[in-house]
Amino acid sequence: MNTWRKASASGESTDCVEVRAAGELVEIRESDRPEVVVRTTPRKWAAFVRGVKSGEFDRYGDFTRP
Repeated sequence: MNTWRKASASGESTDCVEVRAAGELVEIRESDRPEVVVRTTPRKWAAFVRGVKSGEFDRYGDFTRP
């Protein structure tokens, strides 16, 4: 995987997170700011994805909760 990919749920939206493998790293960017790229290891990326799927970060999306 060296082409940018996004979630299929994003459809035709141009405002989404994209990800790709780049050698030994994983690159992540926001589609509306493609010049800003965050790089991490596959292990850290996998841990982040597991956290998202398990709801670990849900409270950060709810600005009504302290």
